[in-house]
Amino acid sequence: MERQQEFVLRTLEERDIRFVRLWFTDVLGTLKSVSVAPAELESAFDEGIGFDGSAVEGFARVYESDMVAMPDPTTFQVFPFEGTGIGESARIFCDIVTPDGAPSWADPRHVLRRALSRAADKGFTFYTHPEIEFFLFETQLGAQGQPIPVDDGGYFDHTTHAVARDFRRQAILSLERIGISVEFSHHEVAPGQQEIDLRYADALATADNIMTFRHVVKEVATSAGVHASFMPKPFTDQPGSGMHTHMSLFEGEHNAFHDPVDEIKLSKTGKAFIAGLLRHAPEYTAITNQWVNSYKRLFPMPLANQVTESPAYVCWGHRNRSALVRVPAYGKPNSARVELRSLDSAANPYLAFAVLLGAGLKGIEEGYELPPGTEDDVWSLSDRERRAAGYRQLPANLAEAIDAMSESELVAEVLGEHVFDFFLKNKQAEWDEYRRQVTAYELNRYRDL
Repeated sequence: MERQQEFVLRTLEERDIRFVRLWFTDVLGTLKSVSVAPAELESAFDEGIGFDGSAVEGFARVYESDMVAMPDPTTFQVFPFEGTGIGESARIFCDIVTPDGAPSWADPRHVLRRALSRAADKGFTFYTHPEIEFFLFETQLGAQGQPIPVDDGGYFDHTTHAVARDFRRQAILSLERIGISVEFSHHEVAPGQQEIDLRYADALATADNIMTFRHVVKEVATSAGVHASFMPKPFTDQPGSGMHTHMSLFEGEHNAFHDPVDEIKLSKTGKAFIAGLLRHAPEYTAITNQWVNSYKRLFPMPLANQVTESPAYVCWGHRNRSALVRVPAYGKPNSARVELRSLDSAANPYLAFAVLLGAGLKGIEEGYELPPGTEDDVWSLSDRERRAAGYRQLPANLAEAIDAMSESELVAEVLGEHVFDFFLKNKQAEWDEYRRQVTAYELNRYRDL
C-alpha cells in the first residue's frame, strides 16, 4: 500500500471520520459524489467504486455504461466544519476509469491531466490563480421573481455588520481549514456580489480547489441563511460574475514568462502564449463561457456611470482591464503572468484550463507573433474604431460560440473526440431550447401589437 493511502486510512481512524465522499465532475462541471464508509476505502483504493456512467452527463452510452471511480489519495481532505456532532467528514477526488483500468476519455480531470502531460513533455509546469466572483442572495425571491441581493454594497465597500462581511470571513476560515489558501477577498461592484481569490497552484490542484470552493461557499451560505450563486449574469443592470484567471509556465524554478531585458519584462515564450490565447479565443469561448447566460455578461447593456470590464474583444494590453488578455505589472520575476478575463465562474475548470493551456502551447509551438498591445478603453470605442484597430469580437452568443468551436481542430484535439462531440451536442440542445422560449421582455414589448 502506498504511503499516502496509509496516511488517509490512519487519519480516518484517528479522527473518527464516519463519512468519506468520493468526488468527480461531469463534462459540464457539475460536482458528483458518492459516500462510502471508512471501512470500504481500502478496497476502493485498489478496485475503485463502480457506477452507471450512462446516468452522468457525457460519460458513457447505455451499452458501455460501467465506469469506475478511483480515489486519488493525494486529494484527501478532512472537512471539520461539517461534523455537526456526528463525526467529521472527508472528501477525495476521483479519476474515472473503465472496467479494464484505462482512463475514461470523458473524465474532465483526465482531459486536464492529458494537457498538462503535453506541457510537461516540453518542460513546462502550468500554474493558475483564479479570482472567483459570485453573488449572495436572500433565500426568497422578489415580487417579479428576481433574486434579492443580501446587501447594497459596492466595489471594495466595507459592509459593516452585513451578512456579506461575516460570510466572507467564515468562508475563508473554512477554506483555510481544509488547506485551500486565499489571497484576497472583498465586496465586488454589484449589490450582493463577492470576490475571493485563491492562491497560485498547479492547474490540476487549482481546478480541484475551485470545485471544492464552490461546495464550501454554498454550504457556508446555507448555514448563514442565504443563497450563493455562480450564475454569470443575474441582473440586467449590474455587472456579472467572472473568474479572471492568471496563468504562467515554469521551467523548473524559472518562470518562462519573465525576461528582465524586455520593455514589459515579458519573454518570447510569454508573448507567444498570449498570441495563442488571442488567435484561438473564439474557438474555446464555448468552454470558458458555456451557458446561454454567459454572453449577457460578455455583452452587457451599457450602464451610466459604471465601468464595463467585460472583455468581449480579442486584444491584449499591459495593465489594461478592458482587454481580453492583460499583462499585470509585477515585481518579482516569478510573479510574471498573463490574465485571461473572459472566463466566468460557472465554467468547468478542468476543461477551461485544458483549452487555455492548449491554445497557449500552440502559440509557442508555432511561433505565433504577438500583435501590438492596446492601451485603449476598448468598450469606449465605437464599432468602427474597434474594427479599424483590428479588434475581433468574441462570439456574441452561445450559438456563435458553438459554431466556432465545431470548426476548431485545436479544441477537438485538447478535449478528445468523446468530450468534444458530447459538449457540442449538449450546448446545441441548450441553445435550441433557449431560443424557443418566449420571455417576459418579449411579452412586455410585443403583446399589444
